[in-house]
Amino acid sequence: MDQETLGSIVLLAIVTLISVVQNAFFASKVEQESKNCNSKGFQRSGSSAFDRVYTANQNCGHTYPTFLAMLWCAGLLCSQAPAAFAGLMYLFVRQKYFVGYLGERTQSTPGYLFGKRIILFLFLMSVAGILNYYLICFFGSDFEMHIKTITSAISPLLLIP
Repeated sequence: MDQETLGSIVLLAIVTLISVVQNAFFASKVEQESKNCNSKGFQRSGSSAFDRVYTANQNCGHTYPTFLAMLWCAGLLCSQAPAAFAGLMYLFVRQKYFVGYLGERTQSTPGYLFGKRIILFLFLMSVAGILNYYLICFFGSDFEMHIKTITSAISPLLLIP
């Protein structure tokens, strides 16, 4: 792979690897709580603490493919840096959701809502990249620099709760 191609995906790859480590952390929490409840190893039923950890892990796992698809589509079709920033924010929010779910379930709601907003941002970046591609094909107009400028300016707004 040449340096230019690698440079255009390296941030996305870093965020993806961080998300894999986060998934391993979530899985280890489920395993640890299972062992605390039952000394015989992993079992799906147990205490309410285990149920919360297991459910939080399952909820995070259900949204993970959507996150990865949106991260890579937004980064490849639109702009890598804002997509990677949004991806890091999503991982932070997912951590907040997971930890919040272990307490009272109402503590996880802000993380859930914030995560939906980040996924929407990544989706809109992807759509903008696709629209720009077709504008180039059909009309010869390239708005790539404008789109990158707008997404770079908007991505810090994701920090606002």
